[in-house]
Amino acid sequence: MKLNKGALLDKIEGEQFRKEPLKFNVGDTVRVHTKVVEGDKERVQVFAGIVIGIRGHGLNETFTVRRISYGEGVERIFPMHSPRVEKVEVERQGKVRRAKLTYLRGRVGKSAMTVDEKETTTKSAK
Repeated sequence: MKLNKGALLDKIEGEQFRKEPLKFNVGDTVRVHTKVVEGDKERVQVFAGIVIGIRGHGLNETFTVRRISYGEGVERIFPMHSPRVEKVEVERQGKVRRAKLTYLRGRVGKSAMTVDEKETTTKSAK
């Protein structure tokens, strides 16, 4: 049996995928728990901020989280299926109308971290 290149890649990549997919969207305020190795010790480090973009697909899928630290904007890119990313907690769901929030890079102060909060109320059927 001969496999073409795409089918072979899908078979190999299938084993590397995360068992439970991460559930968040662009505009959400998240806390990303990552495993950090220092010498022979391993600890969990938390990076909190707003998801400003998701790109790629399959194993190459990544998401970018931005936060303001000491008045300076800091962005970090995380691989979606990395074993180093332990978990992602959604603190607040954001309501955005675009796929990439790169316009937040030009903002300073409180407006740099402002994204409207998504309403979670359900409408009654008439």
